[in-house]
Amino acid sequence: MIERLAIPDVWTYTPKRFGDARGWFSETFNAGVLGEMLGGLTFVQDNQAFTQAQYTLRGMHFQAPPKAQDKFVRVLRGSVLDVAVDIRRGSPTFGRWVSAVLSAENGAQIFVPKGFAHGYLTLEPDTEVFYKVTDYWSREHEGGIAWDDPAIGVDWGVALYSVNMADRDRQFPRLADLAPVF
Repeated sequence: MIERLAIPDVWTYTPKRFGDARGWFSETFNAGVLGEMLGGLTFVQDNQAFTQAQYTLRGMHFQAPPKAQDKFVRVLRGSVLDVAVDIRRGSPTFGRWVSAVLSAENGAQIFVPKGFAHGYLTLEPDTEVFYKVTDYWSREHEGGIAWDDPAIGVDWGVALYSVNMADRDRQFPRLADLAPVF
């Protein structure tokens, strides 16, 4: 099932699960099924991240052109609140955010296109996230925005003081202070 979020460029996909007494089977990615939604995009790299602590935030990251990345994200174990913020100057949804809860249990995945900052908050300990990207990682093109920018107002669903995160991610600028990227 494909569902467009409040910003239609970001959407979720929940593949069917076929179960029996042994468990279940699911096609988590099928280019034939998703081809129209992906518009010919090709994924070139798969990434997997393990996070031990609950309420750990990874984000809000993006990769700038010409190495910008579309992402297709799912959870292998645990659950996350996955957030995308539109950072495309001139977009009618610039500065707005959408979110979805992704979990190993619900099987939901999210597509985050180029031009969005992306991050997630782990909702359980020992969470594993897997995502496909359309360009290779490039340190010189990495960027991010403040996860707690009051002008954006992401509702993380937890007290902000309880969030664990890398020092690097705490240093990202607010969106208003970010030079135009997209």
